[in-house]
Amino acid sequence: MFRKPSLLRNLMVSVGLAGALVLAPSWQTGADSVDLKESGTVEISQYQVAFVFSGSLGGGTLHFKGKDYPFSVGGLGIGGFGASSIEATGKVYNLENVEDFVGAYGQARAGAVIGTDSIGTLWLENPNGVYLELQADRVGAMLSLGADAVYIGLE
Repeated sequence: MFRKPSLLRNLMVSVGLAGALVLAPSWQTGADSVDLKESGTVEISQYQVAFVFSGSLGGGTLHFKGKDYPFSVGGLGIGGFGASSIEATGKVYNLENVEDFVGAYGQARAGAVIGTDSIGTLWLENPNGVYLELQADRVGAMLSLGADAVYIGLE
């Protein structure tokens, strides 16, 4: 007999799949099997909301080869509950041309924020081999465990 899947079961499967992505060794340690050459820094301001699915919107500045490049950032994903604002700074690796910074990034995330106390580091990678290592200061109330597709575009 066919049983209709329950919302709770679907949620557990989704969180489990997202957790598997987060715990995969290459994502958890950033990029330990890849040679990383530091090539710039970023500053990002972003707002994030999640209720099973997540969405984010914001912008930032890429500091690369003595120039500043403003960019927009937005994403959709799965995993997490709550809302937060994020101020992140970080390092850019393996960027040779500013055009390679643009595009879709895969992101695994695990962290929590309550008020102004937050934990978590984000690693993002795009198909051009560019990596971002971000340290985030978050404000809000959010539990985050999942994966996202994030798009960065130069303004």
